Amino acid sequence: MGRFTRAGAVLGVLTLAASLALTGCGNDSKKPSFVGGASPSASVDAASGTADPATPSGPPLTLAPADGAKNKPVSTEISAKLPDGSKVSQVTLTTAEGAKVEGKLRTDGSSWVPNSPLKYGVRYTATVTSTGADGATSQGTSTFTTMKKPKSTIGSGLYLFDDKTYGVAMPVVTEFHPGIPKKDRAAVQKRMFVRTDPPQPGAWHWVANGTQAYYRAPEYWKPGTTITVRIALAGVPLSNGRYGDVDRKATGKIGQSFVMKVDNSTKQMSVYEDGKLVRTLPVSLGKKSTPSSSGTMVVMEKKESTVFDTRDDPDPSNRYVTEIDFAQRLTWGGEYIHAAPWSEHVQGRQNVSHGCVNVSMANARWLFGKTKVGDPITVKGTERKLAAGNGWTAWSLSWSEFVKGSALPVPEGGAGPAV
Repeated sequence: MGRFTRAGAVLGVLTLAASLALTGCGNDSKKPSFVGGASPSASVDAASGTADPATPSGPPLTLAPADGAKNKPVSTEISAKLPDGSKVSQVTLTTAEGAKVEGKLRTDGSSWVPNSPLKYGVRYTATVTSTGADGATSQGTSTFTTMKKPKSTIGSGLYLFDDKTYGVAMPVVTEFHPGIPKKDRAAVQKRMFVRTDPPQPGAWHWVANGTQAYYRAPEYWKPGTTITVRIALAGVPLSNGRYGDVDRKATGKIGQSFVMKVDNSTKQMSVYEDGKLVRTLPVSLGKKSTPSSSGTMVVMEKKESTVFDTRDDPDPSNRYVTEIDFAQRLTWGGEYIHAAPWSEHVQGRQNVSHGCVNVSMANARWLFGKTKVGDPITVKGTERKLAAGNGWTAWSLSWSEFVKGSALPVPEGGAGPAV
């Protein structure tokens, strides 16, 4: 492999696409688009009740935002200081014109989260009712105004498409430009919501420079799982004077389990469907000067045909322009699974590639017809360790290592939804 390079993302509002400068095995000028979308991951259904509350019998509640507050972010959540033993029984939020805002209470009851960002420069009235174990009710009301639209925002992206089916190792991948400062990550993470059906615990992990965060479960997702995501960043204030740009939402489906394992010592790929070994394929990995990465990677993109162009590689011996069939991207640095008819005579015996996993034309065609974006491939025994962030590397860490990258405490076994 050559050097690891990755172009900065050009970020859009709902769909993001970026070109990628690749070196090493391949140089394909595009990386997968990523779609925006949102739907709280850490929250609980909250009462936004329609029934008239009973006449309060307890002391009035103190709300946040405070009554009369101005210039509040459009990411504002509603909370109240509750009497001992009381729980929120109803929350209503309306505009000055009487339009009702829908929302949900966080699972821990700490605040009520609007389903969509509030509007800029609008006055809202919040009413919260709590009920104690003895049936006594308390109520509080607050009228506040949101800020004007900020001039400086971050760019963000979500690698997930509505109504698409992914592999069992598909992480939820968020991207930020510029990266989120470390001091802001806990606040941002609180606004990144993931819900799975059937329910499975999970956790977020931040890449060191804050440009990406991954969400995964302790084990691969169960086939048939539905993943609903809301990255609710619109208006979230950051310490660098910027604000989150937009809310992003997406719902994807996890398909059949399809897992690939490559052992450099045997130069064979073992392919498993639903946990059963279905084929063993000879491969050729990266030669010693350009080794393949060892670790668990994820298929990020598939192209039936493309062109690898590495003419910008600093090493003249690694420069070439080659048409490639059945290419499946594994890293941003240019490692792919792909057809390599020129190396078929040494596949299973010798490593000759520039870092890619070479397979025969027939085997590449078969794999391409089987795999999905999000399917995992684990390579072991090479001279290079997979670098964090070089692709969707969420599964290259053990669960105990992965949760260390969370900006918030992770309960043993993983966190559930917050709303």
